Amino acid sequence: MIRIDKSHVVQTVGVVVMALVLVLNCCPRGFGQTESSTEREARLTALLLAPAIPNAQALGNESAEITLVEFGDYQCTFCKRFHAITRELVINNFVDTGKVRFLFKDYPINDIWPTNSSTLAAEASYCAADQHRYWEYHNELYDNWRGENTGWVSPESLIVFAKNSGIGNVSEFSTCVSSHKYSTLVHQNYDLAISLGLTSTPSFVILSDFKSPMVIVGSQPFQTFDYMIKNMVS
Repeated sequence: MIRIDKSHVVQTVGVVVMALVLVLNCCPRGFGQTESSTEREARLTALLLAPAIPNAQALGNESAEITLVEFGDYQCTFCKRFHAITRELVINNFVDTGKVRFLFKDYPINDIWPTNSSTLAAEASYCAADQHRYWEYHNELYDNWRGENTGWVSPESLIVFAKNSGIGNVSEFSTCVSSHKYSTLVHQNYDLAISLGLTSTPSFVILSDFKSPMVIVGSQPFQTFDYMIKNMVS
């Protein structure tokens, strides 16, 4: 798998930021055994840079030199903390200024059977994307966060969030959610996180056109993102 190389560790603002080394150790399920490390690096980089579906486009300038990819769980306590405290600063200082494009990938690690609420929330976000309301719904989920596996994610609450997000055809949205239309897609995002060696949420992969990828682990202060992004600029 792609691994985090702990021999290349940057200490910044008291936080460990690790280099992401794109190497082929083994092949996760569904991947061919004949893939070379170069091919694997290209494929995984392409998956990181691309939105999960066309209607869930990255925020920011598509030609930005740097892409910041958050791997998160809608029930995750520290993902909520990042959303509430740090995300807006990152958006205002780097995304809105055209320096960084921002993507979100699902990593639903807080699921408990049979509700699998993290996965259900992620599926619902793509149902919202079908009606061009992905980021509005994404924000609505985190703005209504009420803890991990406390029951705040339900078919009923997801419909309320849809209405609050400005989704016009709620019936179509509800059918999409109940059919689990995007179950495979959410699991593919999960598998991508596993392939990268990520073990917690939120985790952030920073990709640059000119420098090696880096990973920030956890809900770190804005100063960490500021330091790392500025050091990734050519």
